[in-house]
This record gives sequence, structure tokens and C-alpha cells, in this order.
Amino acid sequence: MSLISRLLKANPSAQVSDMLTGYFVIPSAKGVFYVDATRGLYAAGYDDVTIEYIEVATLGNTTDFGDRTIGVRATTGFASATRGLFAAGYRDSPAGPVNVIDYVTIATTGNALDFGDLTTTRYELSSCASSTRGLTLGGSSSAQIDYVTMASAGNATSFGTLTTNASSTSGGFASSTRGCVASVGTGSNTTIEYVTIATTGNSTDFGDLTISKDSGTSGSSATRGMTAGGRAGATSPYNNVIDYVTIATTGNSTDFGDLTVGRAFFGSAGSPTRLTFGGGATNNAGGTSNVIDYVTIASTGNATDFGDLYGARYYVTGCANGHGGLS
Repeated sequence: MSLISRLLKANPSAQVSDMLTGYFVIPSAKGVFYVDATRGLYAAGYDDVTIEYIEVATLGNTTDFGDRTIGVRATTGFASATRGLFAAGYRDSPAGPVNVIDYVTIATTGNALDFGDLTTTRYELSSCASSTRGLTLGGSSSAQIDYVTMASAGNATSFGTLTTNASSTSGGFASSTRGCVASVGTGSNTTIEYVTIATTGNSTDFGDLTISKDSGTSGSSATRGMTAGGRAGATSPYNNVIDYVTIATTGNSTDFGDLTVGRAFFGSAGSPTRLTFGGGATNNAGGTSNVIDYVTIASTGNATDFGDLYGARYYVTGCANGHGGLS
């Protein structure tokens, strides 16, 4: 029996290369090592152009990335494995919603570049993405769903519509095939809806959140979608609730745990294993937060402190090159 055969018999699960050098058989490391290199971006704020970033696997404060092409609030962010995109929002001067989409290359740092335009001007919208296609959903009491192919700059194309107009939704999340949006409706709402990302068409009912709310945020691994925070009406306290669904099925969400700080109008950025939540408003009296906290997606439990944004601000949006839609 050869040396390679004896090694494989002793350890049948070993993967051994066919390179025999001297006295050593060199094993391959295929499938052994996994490094989470996900970078999360947090952008905008109240009429802010700033983009900052974190390494999702490593706790700590954000680092400056660059600036957006336009200062807006109530924008949305989504990403491929290489590009981060930010779409629409509300601008104060000249006042009104915009349809601008800009983008950055996530692995580098630098200012955003123009990508194209949405089909309509909107703000307080949601988004989700697969590895190739990014979707924007609702906003400004609109039912419109648009999509772009993230590798190619250009204007968005109409995808379909939500079942009802949506304003101040609680964010979108996705697997590689299915995109979801939470709090669909005008004002606080429990409704979750979904689409099949690779096709076009109108959304379908998925289930309900554990509580009625708007202006929260969402994110996912490849299998589990999560929605956090928000408010149950314009004069209601801002909540710290995190709940989750299994994206491949349909049904109502389940309680996951709590944020470290109850807040609304904030963003999220995540890897296949960890979801972070950054910034936000903490009350109706103008309180704001710079907190970033995180959860481990595969488990349940309360969020833990991650670090801080460069300053306290709300209307923050996030995206990352490791989200669940890329798997």
C-alpha cells in the first residue's frame, strides 16, 4: 500500500494532494478555512453626504469611506459583492424627493459616482438585492418596485408593484432568490411581502411582524430575515424589538431579542453570520444615536455593542458585501 493510500485509510476525510515531496505528502486546505471579510457601509443621515465603513467581523468604530454625490435623507442602500449602491431620498435645497442612484466600490475607499436614476422620485423606501440585481421597493406612499443590474450603470427598470402603497417601511432583506420588505402600508403596519428577484411581477403576502411599526430596518443571512426597531406611529415610543422569519417559507415572524437602544430611521449592514445596526432617532423629541450594535443571525438573543458611528444621526442607511442575497 502506498503512503498516500495509508494516509487516506487512517483519515478518510482528509483531502490529500497528489504532490509527494521527499518525506511529506502535502494536504490541501480546500473547504477548511473561512474568513469573514465583509465590509459594511453606513451612509447619509439628515441631509448628509458622508459614507463610513466597518469590518463586520471586527468590533470597533467606523472609518471614513468618502462622500455621496448628493446630500439627502431617507435614502436606501443595497449591494453586490463588489458595489454598494444608494438610491433616492429627500433633499432640502431644492426641496423635494430625488431619484438619484450612486455607487461605490466597497473594497476601496473614495467618493461615490453616478449610477443612474430610479423610475420615480421617492424617499423612505426599502431595498434588497441578489448577487446581480438590486431592487427598490415602495417609499413616499408609492407601491413602485424598480430594479437595476448592479454590475452595469444605468437607469432602473420597473419590476412591478407592492400590494399597497408603502411609506416609511421597515426595510428589505433577501436570500439569493427571494426579496422581502417589511411594514408595507401607509403608517405603521405588520405586513411583510415578497417577490422572486430573478423575475418581474407584483409582490405577494408573506406574513406579519410581531408588532405593528414603521421606520425600522432589516437584514438577513441566506436563510433568515430580520427586522429591528421602528415606531408604532408618529407619536409612539421607538421600540427595540428584533424579530425574524425563515425566508424560504412564508409565515409570521418570531421574536429574536432586543436592540441595545430602541430607535427608528436607522440602517443595517451584515455578513453571512452577523447583522449590525447603526445610528437612528431615539425619540420624537429629536434624540439621536451613534450606537452600532449587532446580533449573531443563526442564534436568538439581545444585541451587543459593536462600536459607534462618527456622530449621532438618523435617517442612516446601510449595505454590505456579505448579505444573504449573495449566497
